[in-house]
Amino acid sequence: MSNSVAVPDDGPDLLRGPLKLGVLGSPIAHTRSPLLHRTAYAALGLPWSYDAYEVTTDALPGFVDALTPEWRGLSLTMPLKETILGSLDSIDTIGSATGAVNTVLISQHDGQRRLDGFNTDVHGIREALLRAGVERTLRTLVIGGGATARSAVVAAGQLGSEHVDIVLRSPAKAADVVEAARSAGVSSTVTALHDPAVAGLEPDLTISTLPGGVGVSVNFVGTSIPASSTLLDVAYHPWPSELGGLWEAEGRLAVPGLSMLVHQAVAQIRVFLRGDPVVKLDDEERITAAMLDAVGLDAAGQPLP
Repeated sequence: MSNSVAVPDDGPDLLRGPLKLGVLGSPIAHTRSPLLHRTAYAALGLPWSYDAYEVTTDALPGFVDALTPEWRGLSLTMPLKETILGSLDSIDTIGSATGAVNTVLISQHDGQRRLDGFNTDVHGIREALLRAGVERTLRTLVIGGGATARSAVVAAGQLGSEHVDIVLRSPAKAADVVEAARSAGVSSTVTALHDPAVAGLEPDLTISTLPGGVGVSVNFVGTSIPASSTLLDVAYHPWPSELGGLWEAEGRLAVPGLSMLVHQAVAQIRVFLRGDPVVKLDDEERITAAMLDAVGLDAAGQPLP
């Protein structure tokens, strides 16, 4: 897709004005996104506002229709990453591959509003792992079957995985994750979460995409997972999660999902400012460091002492 939408009709001066942004989802009360984005915009010297909005799937079309010209962008969490697709004028390549969009750029052209959708979750997963020292993985285990699981298998492919083991409670719901893996050039197998075969899996990277992650760790006690295997758990409150605690107790590296949240937010801010999730911000390392510090993480994504 074209990324010429970065600068609205009124020119770059409009981007220095008091624009509105927000995160939508349900439930949304515990989101850390406002803290992250407000920290970044303060560091960038932008008078932008960013708030959380409780929006259900049924309410999303009405919310989008009511957007006024001062809106610049939306962050989307579950269950809206798929619901938004029908409202968009374009979807980026990663969003198309995953069937999930978590970022919407809002712009005005010739008096008409335009909505461009992006997936920055893949970037967030990959960057969180790279910052934690995971530069390459050959075999990845992904737990879950939703939108974040689809992003996880694409991120695994970008990190070099040749095969992904997809583990979820209901294997019948794995088709979309399998298709996302195929689109990333990665082979896959599907196993039920409570299948004894899980104990024999030997991934060098595990990504759990289950919010909360409760009730999962029992399936990984006494497994064949190597001591060098890294976990990224999207669950981050409280931390360590149930699965993260198991990883750390056995001497393995566990990366909290909060690190992913930070890095996907950095890519979102690129979209809102540059119109492109891969075009870096000016002084981006300083902005990223401020965001990590705001949520109590060090440069590697680990909790500060």
